[in-house]
Amino acid sequence: MDQGNTAFILLAAALVLLMTPGLAFFYGGLVKAKSVISMMMMSFGAMGLIGVLWALYGYAIAFPATDAGVTQAPWAIDFNELGLTGVLETPEGAAYPPLAFVAFQATFAIITVALVSGAIADRAKFGSWMVFAFLWSTIVYFPVASWVFNFGLAEDGSFSYGGWITKGMQDVFGVGAIDFAGGTAVHINAGAAALALALVLGKRVGFQKGAHAPHNPPFVLLGAGLLWFGWFGFNAGSELAADGTAALAFVNTIIAPAAALLSWLLVEKIKDGKPTSVGAASGAVAGLVAITPACAALDPIWAIVLGLLAGAVCALAIELKFKLGFDDSLDVVGVHLVGGLLGTLYLGIFARGTGLIESGSFNQLLVQAIAAFSVLIYSFVLAYVIGFAIEKTIGFRVKNEDEIAGIDTVVHGEEGYVLTDAR
Repeated sequence: MDQGNTAFILLAAALVLLMTPGLAFFYGGLVKAKSVISMMMMSFGAMGLIGVLWALYGYAIAFPATDAGVTQAPWAIDFNELGLTGVLETPEGAAYPPLAFVAFQATFAIITVALVSGAIADRAKFGSWMVFAFLWSTIVYFPVASWVFNFGLAEDGSFSYGGWITKGMQDVFGVGAIDFAGGTAVHINAGAAALALALVLGKRVGFQKGAHAPHNPPFVLLGAGLLWFGWFGFNAGSELAADGTAALAFVNTIIAPAAALLSWLLVEKIKDGKPTSVGAASGAVAGLVAITPACAALDPIWAIVLGLLAGAVCALAIELKFKLGFDDSLDVVGVHLVGGLLGTLYLGIFARGTGLIESGSFNQLLVQAIAAFSVLIYSFVLAYVIGFAIEKTIGFRVKNEDEIAGIDTVVHGEEGYVLTDAR
């Protein structure tokens, strides 16, 4: 067992787990002051619920054991891994304990579910959100993780690709889809579900451009900083080894969001006359999203270009909700769905070795598109069905009067800011 790589994976897992509290600050600063507890609790609720589900059966669905070189069925469960009982021992010759990989992937599941909550800020019941998180993670995230990542545990203790999006399409087209750290499984997946829930819950009271200003931009900047810090574990950690590929992913995770931050601010300056702190934070996140699938497959110069594109495209994409009439409260669609699509499809042209520029073949672009839109459609349809069923049974949205007053005291009995002492 390689203790260095084991330590690397465990450290990366800790960094990715920190991203969810970072997301709570990022989202919390963007909502109304009287909804900040509700918003942050949806992220913390995801940490509790998905952490438990992952150990009980999530890992067994996402990473069923498979022989090397064999494509796993799109929907499968390894009953030997329920409760993690089948991965407690480290096989002889394994590079690291299976439980290190279990921990790393658990943090991916948590942050993916938490991302969805930004689309329904200011108006969702916490209990209904938890029911949605339970059902969506079980029916959507765990299987999709298997399609994309699915490092099946072979008899020698090594992990080998077996998902249909990677190994399966490689068998058909000669190349599998590239998604190094979760452009499809995390960002497109969460963005599509966010769009579905925004449609199910409808618009906030008084929804219009400029009506819902962020109440705490310093929280937004803090959250973005924590996300960026944790994202090094997200991207470089996905190599599962401290090597040159991890170093490339690390460098690209610095420069792509840096470029996106600048291009987002430039778009703001041209469009609105002023660059904003929230724009800087959002631009960095957009760049992080776009580089996620591509971080180990791009030369740094192309990572910078991707970042510049992501910042500009996502800055414009967040305006779509006003033109199309859906209320994605915190721009999960404009940043995560659009950014995830951009980064995933970009690889079809610029990926090292297999992209159109180097190979002269459209096959990589084709498999990237199949992967991206398969996950998008699957997640959107099932999220809409789950959200609609919850809304029509136990109710998903709070009453309008509670939304106007702020839902922290109604849902949680707390206030984010207690400015006077009534004792």
